[in-house]
Amino acid sequence: MTTLVAQPPRFRDPAERSTVLVIAHQRLMLLMLLFGAVALVLIAKIAWSGVFAEEARKRIADAAMMRGDITDRRGEVLARTMEAWSIGIHTDRLLMPPEQLAAKLAALMPEKTEAQYLEIIRTRQASRTPFTYLKRRAMPELVAAVNALGEPGIGYAREPERLYPQTTLAAHVLGYTDLAGHGVTGMERVLNPKLAGHDVKAAPVALSIDARVQATLESELYGVMVDQQAAGAGGIVLDVHTGEILAMVSLPVFNPNKPEGQRDDTLWRNSMTQSVYELGSTFKPITVAGALDAGVVTSMAKRYDATAPLQVGGFKIHDDHPMGRWITVPDMLIHSSNIVTARIADEMGQARMAKVFHDLHFDGRPDIELREKGSPLWPKFWARTTVMTTGYGHGIAVTPLQLASAYATLVNGGIWRPTTLMKIDPGKAPQGKRVFSQATSDRMRQLLRLIVTDGTGKSANASGMRVGGKTGTAEKPGQGGYRKHSIVATFASAFPMDNPRYVVIGMVDEPKGSAISRGQRTAAWTVAPAVGRTIARIGPMLGVVPDDGRDIDVSELTPLLYKDKVED
Repeated sequence: MTTLVAQPPRFRDPAERSTVLVIAHQRLMLLMLLFGAVALVLIAKIAWSGVFAEEARKRIADAAMMRGDITDRRGEVLARTMEAWSIGIHTDRLLMPPEQLAAKLAALMPEKTEAQYLEIIRTRQASRTPFTYLKRRAMPELVAAVNALGEPGIGYAREPERLYPQTTLAAHVLGYTDLAGHGVTGMERVLNPKLAGHDVKAAPVALSIDARVQATLESELYGVMVDQQAAGAGGIVLDVHTGEILAMVSLPVFNPNKPEGQRDDTLWRNSMTQSVYELGSTFKPITVAGALDAGVVTSMAKRYDATAPLQVGGFKIHDDHPMGRWITVPDMLIHSSNIVTARIADEMGQARMAKVFHDLHFDGRPDIELREKGSPLWPKFWARTTVMTTGYGHGIAVTPLQLASAYATLVNGGIWRPTTLMKIDPGKAPQGKRVFSQATSDRMRQLLRLIVTDGTGKSANASGMRVGGKTGTAEKPGQGGYRKHSIVATFASAFPMDNPRYVVIGMVDEPKGSAISRGQRTAAWTVAPAVGRTIARIGPMLGVVPDDGRDIDVSELTPLLYKDKVED
């Protein structure tokens, strides 16, 4: 066997050996310089990103801090931006075992369980984003207690937070903001240009809302919703001469301080502006007003046949409480006769009925600043029966806000004005457009008052407030027709009828009946009493002094009434 040993060549010449060493040294230095340059670039990039990320965060925080307040019409703060403590956790920096930390967090912040905190920690440790917030808007005492745990992975910061000090009050009106301080819904969204984007804090913006009136209406309607085990409730208080909304209620409600985690869509929907309903008999005064202006109804003494159901082709119109006789228009409204309303609408005809609804803006979305608005259900084809049924609020669906605006038009002298959630300075109300004559408006005030004193609206007759209004109980449409056990109960009113100033609308969605309502679900037994209580409470707040010695004169109409028991 032969063994070969390889030996590197030796440099015979010392000069040659020196040259090779110099070249090797130069190459090594060049390689080190390249590594150093790459490292410097990476460090600079990280530092640059950190600086600009911090500057971006600071700009967002500053912009949020600059966001102006929202107040009610009297200056009561409804939304304000303040600095608040936030508690966060960096799950990649924890020293304490996750199980032990989760138990301690649950003891200090019991809104989540120990298992939930452990899941948060484990999930974040396994993700590429190890940081998460544990609590926003934390009280200083809680921050101190969590800090006492001595866990370096938990961090704290003072951050701008949008605060709604009245919690859920007028939540659907106000809406809420995102973490960057931008309005997402409600007037927060509408007012983004006024409230944000300035170098100095924006001036407060006053809404038309009166917090006292809002709270009153909310409490009364919430009580009815709970008592009736209803799916929802809502209401509006509207200035009849300016179009300003003093209260807008939609129940159930959400908390704008904690928009995250509230995933139920029914909480977010503003039923007063987004939802449309067939509002039933509340349309009857509108039909009468149109007929008065059109010359279809020429005398309050004229009698109409209500002796039997009205047959139109294969369709039959009947009254819930048949009277079996000929009746006048005042009797028709007091007893809420579908038959007589349908006869009057039939005389009006499609063109004139559609024009009244068009002039009241029932064929478009409600006139309000909010982006959350629903489109009405307008008849695609106006058959003869369609004309008749729309006269008593079936076959056409609008928002409750549009109904409130129509009632303001009925009682304010006949002028339609757009509604607004912005406070209007005295003398600056929009001129509006005439829909009904002054004479028709005067007559409608008398008729609406009679419905409350002698008809289905008796339960809303707040002492000394001269309330006028109309009940409406309508079955909700569903697959295959109307659902008899699913109704919307509405009461549309105004006060004081001798000099109308405010419209008050109340609505209960799918009432079930209760001991208080004697098992009844209709508007006369459910929502009308709540509207009456609301008016009794808010009247003095708004400068309407109760006076049992004053009222609108209805003496020329009372002799026309058939004196018998009015069914509710």
